[in-house]
Amino acid sequence: MQQLAAPTMHPKDLSIRDFTYPLPENRIAQYPLPNRDASKLLIYKDGHITEDIYRHISNYIPPQSLLVFNNTRVIEARLKFKKSSGGVIEIFCLSPHAIYPDITTAMLQRSKVWWNCLIGGASKWKPGMVLEKNIETTEGNIVVKASIMERTAENFVIAFTWEPSDYSFAELLHFAGEIPLPPYMKRSVEKDDEERYQTIYAAHKGSVAAPTAGLHFTDEIFQSFKQKNIATDFVTLHVGAGTFKPVKAAYMQEHTMHAEFIDVDKTTIQNIQQNIGRLFCVGTTSLRTVESLYWLGVKIKQQPGITEDKLTISQWEVYDDLAQHALPAETALTTLLAWMYRNNTERIITQTQILIAPGYKSKIITGLITNFHQPQSTLLLLVAALIGEDWRNIYTYALENDFRFLSYGDGCLLFSTHRSIER
Repeated sequence: MQQLAAPTMHPKDLSIRDFTYPLPENRIAQYPLPNRDASKLLIYKDGHITEDIYRHISNYIPPQSLLVFNNTRVIEARLKFKKSSGGVIEIFCLSPHAIYPDITTAMLQRSKVWWNCLIGGASKWKPGMVLEKNIETTEGNIVVKASIMERTAENFVIAFTWEPSDYSFAELLHFAGEIPLPPYMKRSVEKDDEERYQTIYAAHKGSVAAPTAGLHFTDEIFQSFKQKNIATDFVTLHVGAGTFKPVKAAYMQEHTMHAEFIDVDKTTIQNIQQNIGRLFCVGTTSLRTVESLYWLGVKIKQQPGITEDKLTISQWEVYDDLAQHALPAETALTTLLAWMYRNNTERIITQTQILIAPGYKSKIITGLITNFHQPQSTLLLLVAALIGEDWRNIYTYALENDFRFLSYGDGCLLFSTHRSIER
């Protein structure tokens, strides 16, 4: 008599306590290595673990593969204002206000912009107080002012105004702000961070955290990909501060996953479609973007007339509503491309809130290149979804063999344990 397979647990029912490990403070990298590609690389494939350095990563990726990178650029999102009394108030710009359709539009605003922010020293910011900062540049002085427009459950809505008004908000941040290092780097920003906390291919401003898996890559590595017939392509996901948000709820159903903007052009989607089954994502953000593209196609199949503003991915629908209508990966991407042709659009710009956790089976990707993540984080859940319980063996190995952890640390190449993808 045939046995029925045990039902898969819904990620809502996962206990975050099952995804922890001991991470000593001295294993968290506070600085990058002098050479990006000298970082250690753990390779996991078919249950086996080996190690090397990033400089040799092309030796472990099959020829004819496609690597997808996230080319977002970190913005100088941390602004410090000094009050007349001498006290300092720090504003951390998280994301643009909902009045703007996307991050690019908000970053290009001139003279005034509204932004969702965290405030350090908020109790010192009295109602009605306008903060002012004078910025000296080689082109002259800029005066920027900040006012609280609204307080929400999670953050503040801040109105920034500045003169001269011919500067964009992106330019203003460049002159006035600081690169926002993660909270577990318990030090001040230094000059070298301006370069090293960006990937060498960073292009589109909008992230408040780096897609750190890409920090290890150099021009020499990209050259080795060409020599070994390994293709590369780029998507954009603007990383929000939610990537550092700890899961405080006992069970995942009580945790709200952060939404992030993605931006992918038609040519890249076609390239991804042609490489299903041999596609590697560099970073969890690239993986979330690529897998979201699949579900956008599924959503369009169910709602052919869906408008661009409704074409988003929420936290649980890939396990519930959309899961009931799953398609072969190639069909899903064909559906997405057809929708783009019908709507005369060259790129998909939308938000994804997808939470990839055990119970999720990747639809498109073959493997993941990523750093080592914090205990009890959504990033660790994503790794566990990709390779199952072996994540524990990998992290134990890394701890026992002097790997460096988190943003400026070492990384790993993980081959998915469910790589047979239906085209």
